[in-house]
Amino acid sequence: MTTLTTPANRQRVVILGAGFAGLAVARGLENTGYDVWLIDRYNYHQFQPLMYQVATARLEPSSISFPLRRVFHNKRNITIRIAEIRHVDVHTKVVHTTVGNIEYDRLVIAMGCTTNYFGNEHLKEHAFPMKSVPNAMALRNRILQTFENTIEAGPAERQALLNFVVVGGGPTGVELSGAMAEMKKYVLPKDYPEVDFSRFTIYLLEGSPNTLNAMSDASKAKSRKYLEELGVIVRTGTVVEDYDGTTVKLKGGETILAKNVIWAAGVIANLLDGIPASAMVRGNRLKTDRLGRVEGLEDVYAVGDIAYMVTPKYPNGQPQLANVAIAQAQHLARNFKRELKGRQPIEFEYHNKGTMATVGKRKAVVDLPGFSFQGFFAWLTWMFVHLMLLLNVKNRISVFLNWMMSYFANDSTLRLMLKANRGDTSVEKIEEPAAKGS
Repeated sequence: MTTLTTPANRQRVVILGAGFAGLAVARGLENTGYDVWLIDRYNYHQFQPLMYQVATARLEPSSISFPLRRVFHNKRNITIRIAEIRHVDVHTKVVHTTVGNIEYDRLVIAMGCTTNYFGNEHLKEHAFPMKSVPNAMALRNRILQTFENTIEAGPAERQALLNFVVVGGGPTGVELSGAMAEMKKYVLPKDYPEVDFSRFTIYLLEGSPNTLNAMSDASKAKSRKYLEELGVIVRTGTVVEDYDGTTVKLKGGETILAKNVIWAAGVIANLLDGIPASAMVRGNRLKTDRLGRVEGLEDVYAVGDIAYMVTPKYPNGQPQLANVAIAQAQHLARNFKRELKGRQPIEFEYHNKGTMATVGKRKAVVDLPGFSFQGFFAWLTWMFVHLMLLLNVKNRISVFLNWMMSYFANDSTLRLMLKANRGDTSVEKIEEPAAKGS
């Protein structure tokens, strides 16, 4: 396989992953003296915070996905490659991919995380993850197909179909549970008048004492109150031990009959062949210094969820949040540009800009440095921030119009089951590729 070499007198920066962090590094190095290669398994950037709205038929995938080649139109120093990463040779400075071997002068690992099933193969086989647009579309198909199946199901099977279990009380689990509860209230009874939706039960199971356990006490309490007002059964301090596709087994012996389990209970960093285990810490994250350099490796950097950076404000590593990933990536790009000018790099520290989550229409919680607020104004704040984080005006307009139509009509026109397999009428879970890619 051909090895793609670096042009003379230009350093090549190879970025693995086009999530929030990888994309921010590449954009920060546009039109600079670096030869930048951005590698990902998908040809688009996906906006994960709104993925649950794709799963619940509020948004189309195109609303939260951005073609990488369009993002970098007319950026002559940016090269895009859609490929799987096979392994990295940190001694010869070569990345081995499915489209060729690519030399680098500096390697930026921004491969993010994948779903963490904590070693339970049954959960991995039967539960639905929420880490990519294909995952979200598979879950949308499953939700809609479930109610088609419920119409003809016998009494013994019907309740298992009507029980949905969401595992994980972080932002993804809370937002997804709230969205499904609003589907139950406003949308599904009109589509399926034959179904008794009083029996449609949404469980949110969380192992810690609270929903949104990393947020303020007020936001924890309010998020739970909002969910329960919507009819979600919230169980905190509850750990899922196993799931066989029909029965959820909880620690302590209790069981819940359910045909649908959505797993939002944790993440683990994607592994990259060629990176020594000595550079990894808990959760497979790569330990870096405050310049983003991976410990023990030359010219290898890590940013985003995969990076474990200890700083005075964050002695246990910085949180795995989109804001942190973007800030780390932008700082790394600025340091690279400083070095082109012969200036010394600057160490990084994350300054918390706040966290937020929405539970439903007019229901959200926002924590900002020094204070927090909840309710309608928090919901407006959440919407504005997420609209501004979308990459282009077209997507912002599309999402805004969908939100407004949903707000006033309490409905969505996007309830389409789009299945990948020709002629296949079954509902199939779409798994992510093995955790070696970008």
